Amino acid sequence: MAVLETFPTHYRSLPLLPSPILLVKALILSTSKYDSRRITGISQALIRLQKKSRSFYLASGVFQGRLRIDLILLYSFCRVADDLIDNASSVAEAQKWRLQLSEFLDMAYGSGATSRNRPSLDRLIATTFPVSAQTALQLLPTEYLSSAPLYSLLQGFETDVEFSSQTSRYPIEDEADLETYASRVAGTVAELCLELVHHHSRTSASPSQRKRLTQAGGRMGIALQYVNIARDIAVDAGIGRVYIPTSWLKEEQMSPETVLEAPDSPIVNKLRLRLLAKAMNIYKETRGAIEELPLEARGPMRVAVESYIEIGRVLTEENYRVKAGRATVPKLRRFKVAWQSLNR
Repeated sequence: MAVLETFPTHYRSLPLLPSPILLVKALILSTSKYDSRRITGISQALIRLQKKSRSFYLASGVFQGRLRIDLILLYSFCRVADDLIDNASSVAEAQKWRLQLSEFLDMAYGSGATSRNRPSLDRLIATTFPVSAQTALQLLPTEYLSSAPLYSLLQGFETDVEFSSQTSRYPIEDEADLETYASRVAGTVAELCLELVHHHSRTSASPSQRKRLTQAGGRMGIALQYVNIARDIAVDAGIGRVYIPTSWLKEEQMSPETVLEAPDSPIVNKLRLRLLAKAMNIYKETRGAIEELPLEARGPMRVAVESYIEIGRVLTEENYRVKAGRATVPKLRRFKVAWQSLNR
């Protein structure tokens, strides 16, 4: 099954229950025909997911088959793109990476984007991006992902860069800015995940249903990003970023600079809880849409959402556990949440 699921170029269509003949063909496929770049890329993507997000790593284990592989590859691209910009040594370098990622998308999705143009895209990746990032770009399943959410994701990264600029030091001025940012960096990713779910599903949804589920997914992505922001206030302050809206801070006679100086103050914690309340409201409004997803994706998607929402629940408790500046969910509690979500 691993061979069948890993190499779609050899097995374009994969039945729910592969025949014994197909299984034998996969078993005897010469290893010389294995796509070593794809194997390496999937391995790197899984390691990247394990290191960067314990919640989503746990959730990835309950997705199955090619959907699981493509979700991991999507996460890998988003993570690599974010790291290229976040780890840049200057605003100029960050802008360079954003423009080069945009150029990558232009070529991947351009009017002439066909398998015949793949060598040109591979050359761009090889000559422009660091070796550690290349497979993440090469294996992004662009053939069945929309380009608009990916371009919007890059716009969200542009907001991150603005924190280091001289013109707009604190770009999250009000709640609308916060929602726009969260939509771009997380709502888009949720929409792309749903595109993969529908692509790999054996049941079809009407265009109106897919649109409604995509909108709900985008809103859920915003909720999860709010949880992420609430968790990382101190970590972000350490690199000069404040995602709490400046308008909220002014209501408390504070400024972004005061958050940088005291990210764990009682007033900041009050605003953290305010942000979490908004996250939970959106979560409650949209979680019902999960039950309309294809059957094979419902349980795994519940695990993905609930595993991250549990971080928000932990943040509302007293004396929660902190690791590397971030609140963490104890391992047994994570497993319990995943098990209950999967078997709901």
